[in-house]
Amino acid sequence: MPRAAALALLLVSATACSAEDWSRGGLPGGITKQAETVQNLWNGSWIAALATGVVVWGLILWSVAFHRKKKHSKDELPPQVRYNLPIEILYTVVPIIMVGVFFFFTARDQNYVNAVSGQAPVKVKVEGFQWSWRFTTDYNGKQVEVIGRPAGDYTKGPQLVLPVNQKVEFDLVSPDVIHSFWVPAFHFKRDVIPGVENKFEVDTLDKPAVYAGRCAELCGVDHSRMLFNVKLVPQAEFDQYIASQAGAQ
Repeated sequence: MPRAAALALLLVSATACSAEDWSRGGLPGGITKQAETVQNLWNGSWIAALATGVVVWGLILWSVAFHRKKKHSKDELPPQVRYNLPIEILYTVVPIIMVGVFFFFTARDQNYVNAVSGQAPVKVKVEGFQWSWRFTTDYNGKQVEVIGRPAGDYTKGPQLVLPVNQKVEFDLVSPDVIHSFWVPAFHFKRDVIPGVENKFEVDTLDKPAVYAGRCAELCGVDHSRMLFNVKLVPQAEFDQYIASQAGAQ
């Protein structure tokens, strides 16, 4: 046990993760309400999985410790539980209940994350092409278009500017091959498929900063350079950005 504890401490230390990183289970900090929902589902799944593991490991160790062969005579078998109807019912019912609970929370959160109200004041048309992005932002009747080029650093890729505390709808299209629009801080990604118009919606949080984005679908030789960034700004700054850039790009 001391060696196992020391090994666990070493592994935790080697990751250089903060307490906040551990509380998120390895996910980056979310910047949308939908990301918070995904985070809660992720954490809940890990808690349930670990609780199940503790019970299973506990039963295994209990069996090993208290039903060792040397505790019985040479020809004596330990107590047998096969054909024990109550235990077999328990073995069947408990997993079914667990799967049902997992399914309920997954379906509930999936429906919320996939919901598109059609009422978002900010709409962004995302066009993924080999090997960059075109963002067309529509807000208050004005449009701003940003066209990118392949970049080796997400900060050098096209920048999508969005306001904080606002509902944003994304319309995803592709003229060539399948791409995948991924902002890790959204805790969400969606494929960009030729001939298919995929949509999703997010509610941004008050976390102004610049966040990395990338294509998450192998799409050709420069796939790794298909990078972009999302910049969250206060509403007043976003209004100024739209007014100054509309029709200029």
